[in-house]
Amino acid sequence: MHRFFIKKDQIDRDEILICGGDVNHIKNVLRMKKGDRVFLSCENDLEYECSLEAFSEDSIRAKILDIHGMETELKTELVLYQGLPKGDKMEWIIQKAVELGVSRIVPVRMKRCVVKLDDKKAEKKVKRWNAIALSAAKQARRGRIPQVSDIVSYDAAVQEASDLDMLLVPYEEARGMEESRKLLREGRGKKSIGIMIGPEGGFDEEEVARVREAGGRIMTLGKRILRTETAGMAVLSILMFLLEE
Repeated sequence: MHRFFIKKDQIDRDEILICGGDVNHIKNVLRMKKGDRVFLSCENDLEYECSLEAFSEDSIRAKILDIHGMETELKTELVLYQGLPKGDKMEWIIQKAVELGVSRIVPVRMKRCVVKLDDKKAEKKVKRWNAIALSAAKQARRGRIPQVSDIVSYDAAVQEASDLDMLLVPYEEARGMEESRKLLREGRGKKSIGIMIGPEGGFDEEEVARVREAGGRIMTLGKRILRTETAGMAVLSILMFLLEE
């Protein structure tokens, strides 16, 4: 069943008004008709099973058939702090991270980042990235849309991440696979977990020291060097497997 996202103000007792770009998608792309059913996910952590009832040029009225809690979301908040990569790698990272259950993605400027974006370009990029997150959330049948935040400095990212229950930092110079396994298993029962990933050139040594001081848990992902677009997905995949109920 197809899934779309709504705001609280679109709900009126036993009906929901679908509007915006979803109207064209439902009518002209999916060619759905009266009586077809959809899931509508809301910011109130509820999911509505609805029947499409009335079509107009710019809206669709849907009747609520059933209401239940989000069934596709992990109970643990997973936040990916991603060092800005080159080219369009960030788009791929966002798409796959959303599929794997990430709650939020924070693009981070780090010392070895090659990409340099002024404020105007950064604003356009973030808008584009959030559109990709929305599309991926629909495809993956997520119960909510993970947000891609504005690009932040490394210090700001570390400060924010230090408030989470756990911060994992995969680092190519780290050793001790069994310790990493133990660390990942500790994620069970945590309400929030951050994952800090360096850019193509990896972390600067001062950055590693800074995140360690802030409570970051340095870990290895094995003997092979993973690309920046692979490392975060490896950690998210393991956590999804461990945390899924």
